[in-house]
Parts: sequence; C-alpha cells; structure tokens
Amino acid sequence: MQPIARFCGNCSCGCPELFVDPSAPEERQVVITDDFGQRVEMSLDQFGSIVEAAKNGSLDNLALVH
Repeated sequence: MQPIARFCGNCSCGCPELFVDPSAPEERQVVITDDFGQRVEMSLDQFGSIVEAAKNGSLDNLALVH
C-alpha cells in the first residue's frame, strides 16, 4: 500500500491514514485506517465523491472548529 496522507488531530490517540493499494481489486483500492486498527476500503470513484463533497463544502458542518 502506498501512504497518501495522515490525519492527526489534537489528541494523543493515533492518526487515521489514507493509502492507495493499486494491487487490490478496483473496488477496494483506497484504504482508510483509523487509530484503532480498523479499515475502510473503497474504489477510487467512491473516494472521489468524498473529495468532491469536501471541495463543495458539503462536509463543512462536520469539521470541528477549535
């Protein structure tokens, strides 16, 4: 898996990470791991929808403002 990004907040509980696994089946090439060892797998197209929602502001209400 190729690491793409690490998402660290203001806690000491670990960091979720984003990976791309080009050797995985197409519907499971994007992998997001959480700080508890769980993972979510999705296609590049599905991940693209999340990126688009973030860009257009649809996810802004979920962001915690400190």
